[in-house]
Amino acid sequence: MTVTIHEPLAEPRRSRLGIALVFGVHGAVGGTFVTRIPWIQDRLDLSPGQLGLALVMPAIGSSLAMPLAGRLVHRYGGRAAVRGLISLWCLALALPALAPSLPALCAVLLVYGATAGTADVAMNAQGVEIEQRLGRSIMSGLHGMWSAGGLLASGFGILAAHLDLDARLQLAVTAAVLLAVAQPVCRALPDLRAPEAGEEPPRFALPPRSSLVIGLVGFCAVFAEGASMDWSGVYLKDVTGASATLAAASYTAFSLTMAVSRLAGDAAIRSLGAVRATRLGGAVATLGGVLVVAADHPALAIPGFALIGVGIAVIVPLAFAAAGRIGSNPSQAIAGVATVTYTSGLIAPAVIGALAQATSLSVSFGLVTLLAFALPLSAGALRRAEPNSNESVTTMSPEKPSGKDLSTI
Repeated sequence: MTVTIHEPLAEPRRSRLGIALVFGVHGAVGGTFVTRIPWIQDRLDLSPGQLGLALVMPAIGSSLAMPLAGRLVHRYGGRAAVRGLISLWCLALALPALAPSLPALCAVLLVYGATAGTADVAMNAQGVEIEQRLGRSIMSGLHGMWSAGGLLASGFGILAAHLDLDARLQLAVTAAVLLAVAQPVCRALPDLRAPEAGEEPPRFALPPRSSLVIGLVGFCAVFAEGASMDWSGVYLKDVTGASATLAAASYTAFSLTMAVSRLAGDAAIRSLGAVRATRLGGAVATLGGVLVVAADHPALAIPGFALIGVGIAVIVPLAFAAAGRIGSNPSQAIAGVATVTYTSGLIAPAVIGALAQATSLSVSFGLVTLLAFALPLSAGALRRAEPNSNESVTTMSPEKPSGKDLSTI
């Protein structure tokens, strides 16, 4: 166990606001893209199977690129790494609508996912370090800002689709706006750096074993999240007989529940601690899963999905916070946890669909309920996420001048 003494931030409010807005920008890029997927499908005349193949590429790109993030953060410092990678992520938003064919779209989405994943790791590493220096939980709120950014941007995207705007123009303009927003936001971040004596991580580093257990906790939460977000509408329509309008609104309702719960989650974590908050959240999510499995009417299923969202909302932020306290290179551990958790989000919709095909959707969500039940049992793995935990990482140094800036490479 390494005891870390974190130097206080020079401007704590500015640092916290800066990283919160970075999370919001990151979420806004993803929220914008998903609203124009139908336009891209129509333009390239893609079948559902072809579109499904293309939409797997961002997850593959993220998984392949995430292990690179630790070296970038170590070499260039937290501020420059976040600024450069979030800038690339904003610019990547303009690419999918320009793809002239399915192979080109797959290649573009692979790059799109790679920029998303590396930026995600860098900003979470920065968020964890700021949280530790502040001495109180902020990670749930940061992920709430990500959800809020996605919801806000998706609203503009839906309006653009309703007005039948060309997605090539809309995505390019949105990319430019978000890039312009990101630059001053990133200047508010502290320039946190690893100690000069610290060994530079390899170019492509496998995650430390100690992060895998934490990643499995995140895996359970993200599986429940991915299954609920992708299948809640179908479940309401096919199992409970909900109207098409009510079923279509389920995604927005679930996302809103997640966002609100995450924004309020830091207060619960400060009051209960990471382990007790995880146990309580897992119990709530399990209750939600039971309601969904037992539902034969929308009035029972909708509260069930809402409880799943409330229950799992703080789990992934806590998993990242716990990973950030492992070893001398927190971004490497965060990359490991992110890879495991996002793999869960990739496979969850397919597993639910396959199980539903073989049995029923109710049985599929029985699996979701079992994974939610595993959360209270494994909550101890997130003990490192306690704001005052002594199980921490080697101190990162603040504000050391360097001529390197990732945004210029």
